[in-house]
Amino acid sequence: MAATRADLFAFLDRLGIAHRTIEHPPLPTVEAAMAIWGGMTGGFAKNLFVKDKKSRLFLITLRKDASLDLKHVQAAIGASGRVSFCSAEQLMEHLGVLPGSVTPLGVLNDTAGTVTVVLERALLELDPVHVHPLENTATTAVSAEGLVTFLRATGHEPLIVDLPLLA
Repeated sequence: MAATRADLFAFLDRLGIAHRTIEHPPLPTVEAAMAIWGGMTGGFAKNLFVKDKKSRLFLITLRKDASLDLKHVQAAIGASGRVSFCSAEQLMEHLGVLPGSVTPLGVLNDTAGTVTVVLERALLELDPVHVHPLENTATTAVSAEGLVTFLRATGHEPLIVDLPLLA
C-alpha cells in the first residue's frame, strides 16, 4: 500500500527536514499551478517519469519553466537509448501517485529502489524547492539540501546533473 501524505510528513519530521505545505485545488500541470505559485519564491519543480530501452526507470525533476530535450537526455542520465514516458500503471506501481501528482517525494514508495532520481542542478540552486506531497492538491516547500537528504534516506542517491534543454 502506498504511503500517504501523513506518512510522508512523519518521515520528513523524523529526518528533521523542515517543510511547509499549502493546500489548493488540484493542479495537474505546471501551467495550472502558476495561478497559485505566482507570489512564492524558490524553485518550482516539474517531474517526468520515464523509462529507457532496457526498461530502467528514471524520475527527472527540473525547473518548471525548463524545456527538457527528450531526444538528448539519455546521455546526461545514463539511459540506454531514447527515453519514453511511463504508463499511469507504472507510476502508481513504483511511486504510488497518480498522473498529475508526480513528485520526487514519491520515491518513498519505491522500496525496491528501481527508480533512478535525476535532479536538475539549476533547480537545486533555487531555495526552497516546491513539489507535490504525493497529491496535486497541495504544494510542499523543502530546502534543496532537505530534498537531497530525503532522497538519500529512502535509498535513492540522486543524480544531480545539468540537463539538456531546448532553446
